[in-house]
Amino acid sequence: MQPVILITGASRGIGAATALLAAERGYAVAVNYRTGSSAAAEVVARIASRGGRALAVRADVAVEADVVGMFAATTRQLGPVSALVNNAGILEQQMPLESMSAERIARVLLTNVLGSMLCAREAVKHMSTRRGGAGGAIVNVSSRAAQLGSPNEYIDYAASKAALDTLTIGLAKEAAADGIRVNAVRPGLIHTDMHASGGEPGRIARLQHSVPLQRGGEVHEVAHAVLWLLSTEASYVTGALLDVAGGR
Repeated sequence: MQPVILITGASRGIGAATALLAAERGYAVAVNYRTGSSAAAEVVARIASRGGRALAVRADVAVEADVVGMFAATTRQLGPVSALVNNAGILEQQMPLESMSAERIARVLLTNVLGSMLCAREAVKHMSTRRGGAGGAIVNVSSRAAQLGSPNEYIDYAASKAALDTLTIGLAKEAAADGIRVNAVRPGLIHTDMHASGGEPGRIARLQHSVPLQRGGEVHEVAHAVLWLLSTEASYVTGALLDVAGGR
């Protein structure tokens, strides 16, 4: 049976790169999006043009009913989910914590933390051998910001990613007996449009000299790390936090 992967926030950036690589590795791919329907459709079309199977699924991961429906639609159209990549996340304008509104902080935490937890919960329900599933693997896309803190930029985003690290460690222990491995990647300065979302499109150029490898990373480099953690090559790896950050 063809393995099925569900990738949240997969219409662009790291999510899209992971979707394309997963299809190359033989997965049927559920491409989740919230607003980027045309971009998600393009990812699906690229996978189909290479002979793969893919499905675009609209869902707001911060809405419980959407998440439940997303897993149901994926299972119905592609088959049982055997891999989840919790990639959906938002980042808002750079500012110190003292300037952040409660509404802004809540938006970030709802998508980045609640959304990831809801998706992980549903993945466990679908994959758990105790519940009749075949086991599987989850990779959470965290960030080096969880350790660096992002002072004067987006402490709320950094805190949300630290929560993902804790989710990874705890769920890895909780789900291991059910045949589910849970790991995380922590990207550093990666060339995506997320920096523009924070108000500084040139952020990598400003900071890349603080990276030991002296450059920003590419989305495919993160995607390869994700697919390795999902693969049988990482069969004895769970609860790991893998930095993909050029040494920063």
